[in-house]
Amino acid sequence: MAEHLSQSELDYPFKLLEYFNGFRVSKVIFSACELGVFDLLLKSPEPLSARRVAEELKTSEDGMQRLLDALVGIEILEVETADGTALYSSTDVANLYLAKGSAKSLHDMIIYQSQTVYPLWNNMVDAVREGKNQNEKTFGLPPEEVFQAIYRSEEEMLKFMGLMNSSWVLDGHDIVTAFNLSCFQNIVDLGGCTGALAREMAKAYPSSSVTVFDLPQVVEMAQKHFSQENNAVVFQTGDFFSGEIPPADLYVLARIIHDWPEEKCLTLLKKIYDTCAPGGGVLLVEAMLFENRRGPIMAQTFSLNMLVQTEGRERPPSEYTLMLNKTGFHNVQVCRTGKSYDAILAIR
Repeated sequence: MAEHLSQSELDYPFKLLEYFNGFRVSKVIFSACELGVFDLLLKSPEPLSARRVAEELKTSEDGMQRLLDALVGIEILEVETADGTALYSSTDVANLYLAKGSAKSLHDMIIYQSQTVYPLWNNMVDAVREGKNQNEKTFGLPPEEVFQAIYRSEEEMLKFMGLMNSSWVLDGHDIVTAFNLSCFQNIVDLGGCTGALAREMAKAYPSSSVTVFDLPQVVEMAQKHFSQENNAVVFQTGDFFSGEIPPADLYVLARIIHDWPEEKCLTLLKKIYDTCAPGGGVLLVEAMLFENRRGPIMAQTFSLNMLVQTEGRERPPSEYTLMLNKTGFHNVQVCRTGKSYDAILAIR
């Protein structure tokens, strides 16, 4: 950071103040999503006043006025004045990503960040000091039971599944096309959650069969809340740590390896290697650090999130390659997508 700070920053810390206030900007967006501001504005045929928005959403007019003005300030909403009254409307970006009704909505991701991740990060000091997750302090659950915390109620499970669904609606196409996977006829997405990434895989490779393999309660919720008509994806229940995994030509582990310490990752990768036929492979999907760990900042903050919430970490490509080689895989290829998540393909 220091090499990029100008002399003017030393005179007055504009950049530092921007960083300090980052959590406030996040909460402006989070609060607007939770209140339904973007959904209301998307459905409205005309711009709305703060009073009208407050009436519709049952909030105070003063509080809503301030929130709407802040959203204009960060260029998520637009405002015009008619007869002395400010009238607010959504930008195209807000309509596309922040309203629930959009095909590319990140609403579920935002709700999860606000209601689950944000409280965890309040205990980041303790996570750094202790070197372990803060599920016990935040939610009253044992630190070693990572997914017991994540799936601690049906409501919380739905939030997490919504987060994963949003992630792959946004990044799924770039991931499944990072490599040409058309040679793999039978693809299994281990821990595939709602099936959002698997559906992108099925769209990109229609001649391949695609299966989501996840815990029984996850599959039940996925089929109940995230099912789609003409779904080309098959769901199968099981536990890839404690049970057998189905045979496949290609196994997908998307945001799985980063949840766990290396020993547990090696056990899972060895199980996949032993089940996979020669010529088959595994596709890892993670936010990869640079080799010198000096970025990208998103991967660095994701790694801190792994500290405060799980038992894992984000890693540079060389560490994934080493784990894959240790368990027998070879011909490791790395693709940085330039987006949130990257891909690594290895062959048995």
